[in-house]
Amino acid sequence: MPLRIAVIASGRGSNLQAILDAIAAGTLDAEIVGVWSDRRDAFALQRARAAGVPAHLVRPRDYGDRTGHDAALFGAIDLAEPELIVCAGYMRLIGAAAVDARPGRMINIHPSLLPAFKGLHTHQQALDAGVTEHGASVHVVTADLDGGPVLSQARVPVLPGDTADSLAARVLTREHPLLLETLRWIAERRLVLTGSRVDVNGHPLTAPLQLAANQRFA
Repeated sequence: MPLRIAVIASGRGSNLQAILDAIAAGTLDAEIVGVWSDRRDAFALQRARAAGVPAHLVRPRDYGDRTGHDAALFGAIDLAEPELIVCAGYMRLIGAAAVDARPGRMINIHPSLLPAFKGLHTHQQALDAGVTEHGASVHVVTADLDGGPVLSQARVPVLPGDTADSLAARVLTREHPLLLETLRWIAERRLVLTGSRVDVNGHPLTAPLQLAANQRFA
């Protein structure tokens, strides 16, 4: 059976489009059951509608606080019965109550080699730290900001003269393949998320997967 995926996004939805394209091409055995956003102008909603996927706006200002917004958002998502929730450029913090109620069912792609450079402005953080390599990570969402188990990573070099923008562009070339390949492993049940436990091919995951999407210094 195809993996049932719900996507939440705040922006342009490039990761969402990559998932939609892979499903359409038959390279990802999955179904997107809906796309949700906190922003009316999120282009991700337009991408969903163009693909015939239900698109939903759940505005924070319609609720008294983050807890109320989270309850409405994830209550709506639960009605679609997804197996997995993918945070694809979702820019709001998710409260512990919403995360803890869905253990092992939510993943995020973050533009750094976690645990390094959590939070925002990761590319500038990497430049300021003087590291020689940077990249992206797919991780399980927990109540700890960018602190859940890391499932997979892809690396890129930091080159002389890099700016935050040039480094971000290089990382982006790895983000989409990394997310798609990680989703394939989950869809094929090679990567299994159960609460706080992650198994790969029947054994506990002890280090982030280095998948084919991670072509060192290419």
